[in-house]
Formats: sequence, C-alpha cells, structure tokens
Amino acid sequence: MSGRSARARMADRPILYSFRRCPYAMRARMALLASGTVCELREVKLSDKPGALIAASPKGTVPVLVLPDRTVIDQSIDIMRWALRRNDPEGWLGGDDAALIAANDGPFKHHLDRYKYPGRYGTDAAEHRAAGLALLGLLEERLAQGAYLSGGARGLADIAVMPFVRQFAETDRGWFDSQPVPALRAWLAGLLASPLFAAAMLRVPPWAAGQPAVLFPAVYEAA
Repeated sequence: MSGRSARARMADRPILYSFRRCPYAMRARMALLASGTVCELREVKLSDKPGALIAASPKGTVPVLVLPDRTVIDQSIDIMRWALRRNDPEGWLGGDDAALIAANDGPFKHHLDRYKYPGRYGTDAAEHRAAGLALLGLLEERLAQGAYLSGGARGLADIAVMPFVRQFAETDRGWFDSQPVPALRAWLAGLLASPLFAAAMLRVPPWAAGQPAVLFPAVYEAA
C-alpha cells in the first residue's frame, strides 16, 4: 500500500470545473477521456458559481482546468490540445483544423445562440436557424467525402464541433431531421452513440468545498 495519503494523491491531479450540458465543457471532457488524463471533476451550478472557480479564472465560465502546479487553462480548445499533447492514442491532433473550429466557435455559435435563445437576444430565430444551417451545409459537403471531418477517423475537429451541432439539432429535432444533411446526421448520431460521449456525460452533483472528490473518469475511482 502506498504511504501517500488520498489527499496527497488528489493534489497530483488536475482539477476540472465543468458543467455537464455546456458544449465547451463536453468537448474538453472528451479530450481528457481520450488522452487518459485523470482529474478531479467539479460540477458547477451556473447560478451559484463557487468562489474557487472565480479565483482560478475570474471570467467565471467553464470549463476551467487547474493543473497541479496551479497553472490555469480556461479555454476549452486549449484544454483539448493540452491533454492530447500529453497523450494522443487515437491521433486526434492529426485531425486538428483550426479554421474549421474557429468557424464553429465564431459564426456558427453566433447563429446557434440567436436561434436557440431568441428571447434573450431579441432576434428572429428563423433567420438565424437558416444561417446556421447554411454553415452546416459546409460540413455536409465534407462529410459526404468521408466519415469524419478529419478524414477516415474521428479527430480533434470532430469532437470540438460535435457538441454545438448537437445543440443546434436538439433545438428543434423534427425540423433538423427533415433537412437535406444526411451525412451530417449520420456523423452526429455515430458520435452521440459512442462510449466516449456516454462516459463524458457522467452525472454528478454540484461541487461544494469540503465534499469528497469525484474522479473523472469514474473508472479510476478505486485506483
């Protein structure tokens, strides 16, 4: 048996502040899973953000990864790339596409928000839905040539973009399923059905200081 305490072992692990349904947090969790990075998972209640999160990253959004040396990574794509540079058994970094990810995080996310939350933004949902679909048409063209955005196997771009396409699709699933994007729907369905996505969507209660640590992935809990 190791002479080190459980508390000391936990101090060697990164801390991930996350929110289960946030697409940015989803993609960070999937990259951490794929890289085999074990961390302490702290689920955040967005209406009552813990002071430790704000102290680590004053912008107060998730995900935030705090490394054992107290380095803070508070952009989801940076968390993904950090994790995969440590260990990338599936070769996801070979499927990195900075331009495609920027288009997703910029123009597509702009239209997604204004389609999903028209009351919040005072927008015409139908207008932004059409603009979002036009951008998804570019993904459809790429996926018609191969199973993944990155080629023959899933890569970083697929995982970085998928949670946002999922959110767009689920805003009005009946409408989305009637649109002429069959390759995109097949791609999305395959990623959503993957064990990786299921593991990333672990349900845990909101974190509070002093409660027992939750390891992520949970399979490492007894280690």
